[in-house]
Amino acid sequence: MRILRLLLVVALFLPEWAGAQSFYAVRRERSIIGSVGIGTATYYGELANPGDYLDAKPAVNIGMQYFLNNRISVRSDLTWFQIEGSDAKADDASRVRRNLSFKASNIELNAMGSINLAPHGQRYYQRPRLNFYAMAGIGMLYSNPTAEYQGKKYALQPLQTEGVKYSRFNFVMPYGLGTRIMLNPFTNLVFEGIMRTTFTDYLDDVSTVHLGSAAFTDPIAGALSDRRPELGLSEVAPGTQRGNPDKNDSYMILQAKLEFYIPDDVFWNSNNKLYRSKRKAYYKRRR
Repeated sequence: MRILRLLLVVALFLPEWAGAQSFYAVRRERSIIGSVGIGTATYYGELANPGDYLDAKPAVNIGMQYFLNNRISVRSDLTWFQIEGSDAKADDASRVRRNLSFKASNIELNAMGSINLAPHGQRYYQRPRLNFYAMAGIGMLYSNPTAEYQGKKYALQPLQTEGVKYSRFNFVMPYGLGTRIMLNPFTNLVFEGIMRTTFTDYLDDVSTVHLGSAAFTDPIAGALSDRRPELGLSEVAPGTQRGNPDKNDSYMILQAKLEFYIPDDVFWNSNNKLYRSKRKAYYKRRR
């Protein structure tokens, strides 16, 4: 909350100071939006407790957005976030006995389209003070599930605890809703909830069946494949269900962001023909 309050103070006063330095600051073309945000990530998979719909793990986001017309924009976001799950926190006794767990730091890069409920306005400072929008797109996720064993942290993907050589890179489909609040001509406060459908069941390293410790040449891989012996229980038989391969893992990120309208001439020289043609085409589309 302290970080969010600090960002709000900066958003409110820095643009006003910058605008005071130039009488024409507001009149400069600003068709590109930069953003920074913080939030929480929640994972849904074999090691999540079905009753826990929100699991506040940290997420940090930066992004860029460009409005194609009054209602439709395209954007790209880079997000770092953490997720985790543990059978020890489950309500189901059979899951507690299974005793699996994981933690992961992940990076997602996506491209999305967004449609706004109200028109954005012909000029950036003419936008509504409050607007709602929906978004959807595609992204690439890098995930690296890890687990602790005897005081050490191990990356699970190289160990192949289910005998599957899955990739750390996977496509995701983000979709969600957002609310945009105008703070001043240059800045918005944004709240978003974005769900991610993935094409993998290995965000948590759990999907199919137990292989049995005899299937592993690496004793660490065998120990992390079946962790029941750590509770004083006997190993399960090979072929015993370990996860649910019929349903892929997913995750959701709730975030608060600050959006900043960036002058076009930061990227294009206002004196060149390309900039002038982009400017004319941009406002022609927005009429």
